[in-house]
Amino acid sequence: MKIIRFIAVPLVLAYVCGPLVASAHEIRPAIVTVTFKADGRYLIDITANMEAVLAGINPVHSDTDESPNAQSYNQLRALSPADLKTRIQNFAITFLDGIVVEFDGVRGKPVPESIEVPDTGDLQRARLTTLHLSGTIPSGAGEFRWTYPAEFGSSVLRLQREGREGLTAFWLKEGTRSEPYRLTGEAKVVSRIEVVEQYTVLGFTHILPKGLDHILFVLGLFLLSTKWKPLLIQVTSFTVAHTITLGLSIYGFISLSPNIVEPLIAASIVYVAIENVLTTELKPWRAFVVFGFGLLHGMGFAGVLAEIGLPRSEFLTALLTFNLGVEFGQLAVIALAYLLIGAWGKEKAWYRPRVVRPVSLLIAAVGFYWAIERTIG
Repeated sequence: MKIIRFIAVPLVLAYVCGPLVASAHEIRPAIVTVTFKADGRYLIDITANMEAVLAGINPVHSDTDESPNAQSYNQLRALSPADLKTRIQNFAITFLDGIVVEFDGVRGKPVPESIEVPDTGDLQRARLTTLHLSGTIPSGAGEFRWTYPAEFGSSVLRLQREGREGLTAFWLKEGTRSEPYRLTGEAKVVSRIEVVEQYTVLGFTHILPKGLDHILFVLGLFLLSTKWKPLLIQVTSFTVAHTITLGLSIYGFISLSPNIVEPLIAASIVYVAIENVLTTELKPWRAFVVFGFGLLHGMGFAGVLAEIGLPRSEFLTALLTFNLGVEFGQLAVIALAYLLIGAWGKEKAWYRPRVVRPVSLLIAAVGFYWAIERTIG
């Protein structure tokens, strides 16, 4: 039985960690901003991974490399901005047919205005294209609703009226029709319960299954010791740190380019993994080091929230519950790791040579690859 465990544990973790080398192809929700103009028009800006849409990547995959259409996606990623723009224009009729814009239950017909395609850049990173649409609000219309087709994935819908403060945001799963948005009078305010539900889920899914770099970091913390007390000290230190920078970043007190943050997050994974190999016990300074890395990870979380946006009426609630979702995700990673190897490895002589060292080296290799990739990119 022990032989089976010796073989099974590293293999299962390798299976989990192995595909992460290509994890830069994460599928993110489309960010949709609808502005209702005072002159009776409406503008729609859709920022999305259009290569994934064109390739028919099914949103059930959290990573494009998991799709049978991955090769087509990679070919599209290599296209120049001009060539990709042409492909999107040819696909525009199909794309617009899938989108449903409604005014008082009657479907509207937005028309494409322009397309912004970034440079090809790093082929290992998703290129986000912005499509600009416009249309005319029917005379006397009272409500607006939005549906993004299920085959294109999820969408974050942000609604605003020209000349008025405030932004109403909804996170919509694949094919979900939005709640009605009032075009006259006071806009419907998303309830606190809805905000708690939406942003807790967003925080959790940013860790599981989409936050592969954060998963590896938490696994690195877990591997050195399966005892709950030292693990709790590290996780608490990490939590406090990323909560601080997440809040400060969202409120605009600090700002650091993703080109700096993302490579450093990868470097933090390498450090923790290598330390697991070089030391046999948790050192007093590790909690302070983890705190420092937590500050970096908090800025990474802030980048996600900046894309999605926060409802002005429940800004603090959304911020706190997103962070709560992140914590639930991290605890879920630890719980799964403990179920997989904690109960087997605790106080066992084979735990360190057969689990900690090989798995930490695997994590370090992935983190090192990401660090180089993100720096070059």
